[in-house]
Amino acid sequence: MTLDGARPSGAVEIQRRGLMLVLSSPSGAGKTTISRRLLEIEPDLVLSISATTRPMRPGEKDGVDYHFVDHPTFDRMVAEKAFLEYAKVFDHQYGTPRAPVEKWLAGGRDVLFDIDWQGTQQLAQAAREDLVSVFILPPSIAALEQRLKTRAQDSAEVVARRMAKAADEMSHWAEYDYIIVNDDLEISIQRVRAVLLAERLKRHRQVGLAEFVKGLREGT
Repeated sequence: MTLDGARPSGAVEIQRRGLMLVLSSPSGAGKTTISRRLLEIEPDLVLSISATTRPMRPGEKDGVDYHFVDHPTFDRMVAEKAFLEYAKVFDHQYGTPRAPVEKWLAGGRDVLFDIDWQGTQQLAQAAREDLVSVFILPPSIAALEQRLKTRAQDSAEVVARRMAKAADEMSHWAEYDYIIVNDDLEISIQRVRAVLLAERLKRHRQVGLAEFVKGLREGT
């Protein structure tokens, strides 16, 4: 596969295991916009849909944006170890259902996660070999605040809370594999795609490589 997401005609396909691509950032730094663009242009990338106890916002759809569940249901899923990771954020719970992710990885699909540093730590504990983590930083605090204000979906109080939380979130940058400063959206998207391409070529993810090389050596 080329960097633009196309499959060259006649290209050799070697079976590989998918990867878990995590994008994290403070609210307003651009991870959601980058995620949406990646899903549009990367055919082998699918979005992990989290379960959450927060209310549905206007325009959202259950099973598309989130799996909206009540608190007892969420607690039951935690007890059944049905989540790869889960966390409480701004008085609401969020979690990543395990079963669909494991199915996608085994089938060679890459799974995109839009989660925070807490969730990333839990994913690292559960499946470090499958994890590729990217932290998105804003170019400045002023730019971050301006982006939050222009989104027009949060109150001034919520914006203030998110700004107060941003410093703590950014303090975890060193726990990530890659860091991207999002001062230009298109450049940031291409940088994430470069990370994705390189990680797909890692030897341990190309599970069909041994058989392919064996065939080459035997002249088949």
